[in-house]
Amino acid sequence: MEIIKINNVSKDYKNIKALNNINLSINEGELYGLLGVNGAGKTTLLKILSGLTNPTSGDFIVDGRTNKNMDEIKRIIDISPQESAVAKNLTVLENLEFFQDLYNQKDEKYLNEIIDDLGLSEVVNQRAKTLSGGYQRRLSIALGMMSKPKILLLDEPTLGLDVIARRELWKIVNKFKGKITIILTSHYLEEIEELCDRVAILSKGNLLIEGTINEIKEKTNESSFEEAFVKIVGGID
Repeated sequence: MEIIKINNVSKDYKNIKALNNINLSINEGELYGLLGVNGAGKTTLLKILSGLTNPTSGDFIVDGRTNKNMDEIKRIIDISPQESAVAKNLTVLENLEFFQDLYNQKDEKYLNEIIDDLGLSEVVNQRAKTLSGGYQRRLSIALGMMSKPKILLLDEPTLGLDVIARRELWKIVNKFKGKITIILTSHYLEEIEELCDRVAILSKGNLLIEGTINEIKEKTNESSFEEAFVKIVGGID
């Protein structure tokens, strides 16, 4: 069942077209990947869906609500941004409780479930500024879950992490697969291949192709996803 429908969405910044007539459909419970190199338009699209910026043209529907009703959309969608909203001097638990209060979602059972799901139990009383990069990203995702969203946007969730921390985070993201709708941006091919049900490849604000990993490999007549990606993105230059 479709939960997000994006219709001809464009975004212009002065002389730069960050997005160019994007059309996408995302299903409920899907883990959907937005793949592309830096500047592809992935983060811009997430900012539009979460109401952090407005499209220059086009529109979108989220769970039956049009983007003219962003206050309603914001009640069911949340984002874990590249720039973490973590309060460095608060403990992990204090951060989570603060966000629960912010969203008026005081629910100790749910809080403990998220702490467990995100593997934060052993650091729950540590100040956020003392956490490793991997744990800070886990906390950032946990904060995004405090509103009990139907849709969670993960913007480059493993950016800057070492390979071990990255794979640990993959396991965590997989726990939520099918339970809520997740849109994940990344420029790591192996991350998209490991996690996503379907993927859209963007470059310079344009949607080049979308489908499952196997569909994209078949369309490009390539046996590896890396070769398929290089052919697709390289083909526009």
